[in-house]
Amino acid sequence: MNHFYFKDNHLYAENFLVEDLAKEFGTPLYIYSKNQILKNYREINQPLVNSKLDFINCYAIKANSNPEILKLLAEEGAGAEVASGGELYLALKFGYLRNKITFTGVGKTDEEIEYALRENIFNFTVESLQEIKVISEIAHKLGVIARISIRVNPDIDAKTHPYITTGMKENKFGIDSKDIMEVFKTANGLPNIDVIGIHSHIGSQITEVNPYIEAVKYLGELIQKVEKIGINIRYINFGGGFGVQYKNILTHRYIPTEEDETSRYSPLGEHVESVIKMLSAYNKKLVIEPGRSLVANAGILVGKVLYTKQGEVKKFIITDTGMNDLMRPCLYQAYHQVVPTTLKDTGFETVDIVGPVCETSDFLATKRSIQVMERGDRFAVLTTGAYGYSLSSNYNARLRPAEVLVDGDKHYLIREREKVEELHY
Repeated sequence: MNHFYFKDNHLYAENFLVEDLAKEFGTPLYIYSKNQILKNYREINQPLVNSKLDFINCYAIKANSNPEILKLLAEEGAGAEVASGGELYLALKFGYLRNKITFTGVGKTDEEIEYALRENIFNFTVESLQEIKVISEIAHKLGVIARISIRVNPDIDAKTHPYITTGMKENKFGIDSKDIMEVFKTANGLPNIDVIGIHSHIGSQITEVNPYIEAVKYLGELIQKVEKIGINIRYINFGGGFGVQYKNILTHRYIPTEEDETSRYSPLGEHVESVIKMLSAYNKKLVIEPGRSLVANAGILVGKVLYTKQGEVKKFIITDTGMNDLMRPCLYQAYHQVVPTTLKDTGFETVDIVGPVCETSDFLATKRSIQVMERGDRFAVLTTGAYGYSLSSNYNARLRPAEVLVDGDKHYLIREREKVEELHY
């Protein structure tokens, strides 16, 4: 997180004291670094540019759909990967070109399919034969051609959390490898269908290169089989899933170091370069769909300590920031580093950092070592730019946080905190 750092024991977001932003906009508060987002995008994009491959870099909108972030990446030339009609609407509204939009997901409704066809988007990623037949029928009714990429489930272990593994036999995504050839044959004969590509996305938060290499080898063999039956594959859609670091993001003598099970986090560019070398041999156009890797480490969630409470077996730091603001810890048991916004030499204590929601699962961190915190202290939950606000809710009729974008010595309120009057239950 190059653009979030400590200086004189105070946490900064680019050129701004995080404490100052929290005072101005209140907490909970999401803060994003514009320059970190740009750095991440360019780190992934540049190896593709250098390779001379024909490619489309589609941002997975589900990671963070704030309009200003969408516009920022569209202006950089990104395409969009959408997973609903609503995300397609956002992509079109905020500047993504139709010929760079791909529609993924296992459960597209008839209305969403018709909407996408009328907008003439680049591609549908399809996940079942029944879905392909429905798209064919709707395209035929509209008198248009639907371009599709067929998603295969290669049964490759991405070695990530089971909830975000997508490429194994027990997952709902893609078409089983034993059925894939028959699906290609059938799809190729359907009216108003143009089979343009193969899609494979094996999971999220992949920190090793080897699963990608294994997937590329599988796709290469599959392409040869598909082209032998007369289907011209023009695109390989490789999905995304590039992993980011969550532990030990910021280090300091007043911040404990956590044990990290991942021995090495491959740089974003290294992930891309490892597959480019292999994919270039197939002479196909490439589509990738990064999401988390573009925005995760570009965001923090700032909260405030309401109370401290010593229980019989543990101490609790009770905060104004709950599971409705950041779902990942309770949903995935996900780890996020939590740091005070002002560091002090108080020594460390082991605590549970919890929120105000009426659920035992309402926690930001458990059994976490941190400096001694007191009522009114502020803290930051790091690497929350992806699947933070986008998974937030009004549970307990709580108001969703404000969002701020910093850019050097400028900052912008890019989403106001919700007001009680806006709750409609």
